[in-house]
Amino acid sequence: MRTVLITLVALLATSPCAGQVYKWVDKNGKAHYGDSPPEDVKKEQLKVQVRSHEGPVQVTDWAAILRRSAPPVGRIHAVTIYTTTWCGPCKRAKLYLNGKGVRFNEVDVEATAEAKREFAELGGGGVPLILVGRKAMRGFDEARLAALLRE
Repeated sequence: MRTVLITLVALLATSPCAGQVYKWVDKNGKAHYGDSPPEDVKKEQLKVQVRSHEGPVQVTDWAAILRRSAPPVGRIHAVTIYTTTWCGPCKRAKLYLNGKGVRFNEVDVEATAEAKREFAELGGGGVPLILVGRKAMRGFDEARLAALLRE
């Protein structure tokens, strides 16, 4: 009985949790996204097809995996970030890059079929997915991204 209970708890802990995302517009016309909109506003329930990356940040050599050449470091768009409009870590990563004056190409993975395909080719999973030269970082960590930018 104890083994069954431990197995059940482990399965529940590792199963993906589906949260609901809503979009609403405030009185100033600004769009907001979140899981708990104010009660007194008109809200739209969004269908989320891509989830945020959870867990520790992962850094891999994406170019070697896909056998593609990476753009030269130092050129415009040597950094590409795959995002969604509702992703908090994506927003923090973009703020960090903008604050450091780093030019980057942003790809909203929910905006077009092409973006969705590119994201899937890179392993999909959660956003943000940040490509710096030949390296790919899943999730966002300021120190790890700073180290990638220095490489």
